[in-house]
Amino acid sequence: MQGNRTWARWTLPLVFIALSTGGCVAAAAAGAGAGGGYYFTSRGVGSTISKPVDTVAAHAQAVLADEGITITEQNTKAEGDTREFKGKKGDLDISVELKRNGDNETKAEVSARKNLVEWDKDYAQKLMDKIVKAT
Repeated sequence: MQGNRTWARWTLPLVFIALSTGGCVAAAAAGAGAGGGYYFTSRGVGSTISKPVDTVAAHAQAVLADEGITITEQNTKAEGDTREFKGKKGDLDISVELKRNGDNETKAEVSARKNLVEWDKDYAQKLMDKIVKAT
């Protein structure tokens, strides 16, 4: 009887957590399937892309142009190891941040801000999908 109570004490909270975060887990799984491992931030979506930062940067700029996003700011830091593109599309402020993780790996994060407190994560994921597919 003691074993059943211990099982219930640990299993029920785990089941509750799994059910309550099911949407996040499903979204993460969908992203992982589409782009090879997405993670979601409080503002958008990120991924590690198995290409050099120069390649990813070129493809990111092409995707932004294809989407009609006007690039308003570009920053390059640490001898090109970090790149940032900021742009506008309608009421959205778009940001693409790229950081070298090694010779052939780039950490990418994309966000699409509607206003001071609201973010369009679906559009950020759409942009990330296109960047990953382009590379």
